[in-house]
Amino acid sequence: MITIYNIKKNIDKIKRGDYTYFLDQKEANQVKSKLKKNEYKIFETYPECNKIILYTSNIPNIKTYEIKSKIKLRHQDILGSLFSLNITNEMFGDIIVNEDKYYIFILDVIDKYIKSNLLFIKNAEIELIEKDINEVNNYKQKYEEYNIIVSSLRIDTIIAHIINTNRNNVIDKIKNKEIILNYEILNKNSYILKENDIFSIRKFGKYKFIGVEKTTKKDNLIIKYLKYI
Repeated sequence: MITIYNIKKNIDKIKRGDYTYFLDQKEANQVKSKLKKNEYKIFETYPECNKIILYTSNIPNIKTYEIKSKIKLRHQDILGSLFSLNITNEMFGDIIVNEDKYYIFILDVIDKYIKSNLLFIKNAEIELIEKDINEVNNYKQKYEEYNIIVSSLRIDTIIAHIINTNRNNVIDKIKNKEIILNYEILNKNSYILKENDIFSIRKFGKYKFIGVEKTTKKDNLIIKYLKYI
């Protein structure tokens, strides 16, 4: 949940000529809504990244690390290890999992702490290799593309099709706070999906709704969505 305090502290940093912490898209929109367009610039670690930093004149000092591991890692493995070190979400940017290569972006203020404490992931020893951000900033998010036929754009209907279950099970997932929509916990199963909405389903992954491709003769909808990989 975005708190008034989080918004204020990031706005204060901009007003001081500093840069913000890492912000997801919803947080960034909240902060930008309180600023004039000429008061900030946007720093992206790579095109279409999920987390950005707002800054004034000085480019943020970001550390980029490749994680060397002898075992295969998943996004959630790396994320869980960072959280286990009591590092808050605002201190690190996107986690890139690109086949057998793994990268993290962190604020310089936690650089020493990360290097001293992020030594294992999934009980396997890892090595952090510092990289120039320019080696990574041309990375492009990869997706799998899908088309399905649905009766409506209700989020519970679409998710039921995506994970091959019934709407009652989707409603249970919503009650259990297992579905995140546009970076907030979903609490309304009748929500109508809009173009470019992003949602995550615990244990099933992250998705982006593209829109309606066409309508069938029986008035069903052929929709397109992307699954992050």
